[in-house]
Amino acid sequence: MSNKNPRLEALKQFNKAADIMHLESWIKEILSYPEKVVEVYIPVKMDNGEVKVFEGYRCQYNNALGPYKGGIRYSPDVDKDEVIALAQLMTFKCALVDLPFGGAKGGVKVDPLKLSLSELERLTRRYTYEIINIIGPSIDIPAPDVLTDEQVMAWIMDTYSIIKGYNEPAVVTGKPVYLGGSKGRKEATGKGVAITTREFLKLFGDDIKGKKVAIQGFGNVGSHSALFLSQMGAIIVAITDMKGGVYNSKGLDIPDLIKYAYYEKDIEGKTKRTVAGYPNADSITNEELFKLDVDIIIPAAVENVITEENAHHIKAKYIIEAANGPTTFEAEEILLNKGTIIVPDILANSGGVIVSYLEWIQDRIGYYWDESEVNSSLEKRLIRVINEVYNTSKKYLVDLRTASYILAIERIANAYRKRGLFP
Repeated sequence: MSNKNPRLEALKQFNKAADIMHLESWIKEILSYPEKVVEVYIPVKMDNGEVKVFEGYRCQYNNALGPYKGGIRYSPDVDKDEVIALAQLMTFKCALVDLPFGGAKGGVKVDPLKLSLSELERLTRRYTYEIINIIGPSIDIPAPDVLTDEQVMAWIMDTYSIIKGYNEPAVVTGKPVYLGGSKGRKEATGKGVAITTREFLKLFGDDIKGKKVAIQGFGNVGSHSALFLSQMGAIIVAITDMKGGVYNSKGLDIPDLIKYAYYEKDIEGKTKRTVAGYPNADSITNEELFKLDVDIIIPAAVENVITEENAHHIKAKYIIEAANGPTTFEAEEILLNKGTIIVPDILANSGGVIVSYLEWIQDRIGYYWDESEVNSSLEKRLIRVINEVYNTSKKYLVDLRTASYILAIERIANAYRKRGLFP
């Protein structure tokens, strides 16, 4: 992974689009900075009786269009600049897909895989307590992100509800369905990646069937992206994660691989949560994945993994960014000059926030839709935005990322033009 500052990388993409569209200087200045960054230190009693303090953040980047919205990640790599960059991305992602949300992101610097379930719960509840005055259904609505899930969201919702004195399912999204979560939410981001891939290939006169795909990352997003793409007829030949990778030129059996990674136990009785060691494939590294002769590469792990160092080796015609900020600015220039088509993160992985929006609505009105209605709404909105981005790229003669940013920035700018600046 690149050691580039993710905040500066995000600003490069924003500035490129803002200059092309001749954005007013005062709006550009506002959107170059977050509105608020909260830094907290979280004391947690460990199972052995010791107390450890963990570093946590919540960045609220912009709320011109509505309440802040963004995930919470647990990772040893979390830092302030990363959280700010991801909150900026969420701001433009929500605007791009035309949701009444601003952008936020949170994180705790921790390896959750090294914590027991009870330690993870205590960490989550104390983190919630530390940020409780800046979150809420009309203020800031967290969601799952890297190494957090519906269980973590359930603990956040429960802690918030107990302290506030009333049940409030709308404080987070990505919850279990029986606690007010939306049907279709868990697989929504991966489903959106698959839909976006299929639709853009159509627009470029291509077909998803038979296309060879390599995916970096096999968490919730990567695994569901692989599953839905394989169901559409794509051939998933390679998948890697933080512990290793697998390759099969004839295609991997994705349902079997999911079963291996998420349901089989290791000798200590823990789920593997890795594709490493899967018996029906050859081993492959993350570095080797980007050199494969495939049609599509999907980075679905963390930011800044496609860099100037490896961009020259990429043979794929399409890069679909399922992760947030996986491609550095310089690497993108190299790839665009090679004719690579890059579908940007703020569009490719927006399925999660679209269904989070539907979950938030359901919690607020107390009426819940069938999964088919949720999936239909997701696909309809995505296809509309995909075509808007494609048409904008043709209008301005720019790449898909720049077109996406132009659309997103224009929606936020329109709000500022009418709302003005207080005081």
